[in-house]
Amino acid sequence: MISFNSLSVKFDLPEKRKIKAWLQSLATLENKGVGEIAFIFCSDDELLQINQQYLKHDYYTDVITFDYSENTDVSGDIFISVDTVRANAKKYNQSFDEELRRVMAHGVLHLCGYKDKTSAQKKTMREKEDFYLSKF
Repeated sequence: MISFNSLSVKFDLPEKRKIKAWLQSLATLENKGVGEIAFIFCSDDELLQINQQYLKHDYYTDVITFDYSENTDVSGDIFISVDTVRANAKKYNQSFDEELRRVMAHGVLHLCGYKDKTSAQKKTMREKEDFYLSKF
């Protein structure tokens, strides 16, 4: 099951059903099932606090994924800063919705086992994001 929630920000995700189906398709194409995936939309400050508290990183980011996957079912909490997604959309000349979908796919790809620490991993992650964005 995929759920969408928000912390202190007022945010209503458009096209929820279509996005759920798309993300389920992403998991299926990666040979994964979908367990419990919770997307939590929040502010920059909230995500910074999570980054500091749980990952010991002192910087802003657009997405943090906590992976609770078991066997071939992907499960986890994916926290997304609506503020940073909005800023990145402007920075990269993308629509907010497109940038948001990229970040959502990014989180699910982490649950599928993809990393993005090295340049090779980042390249693979970007290629996967682009592929799944084309499927939306």
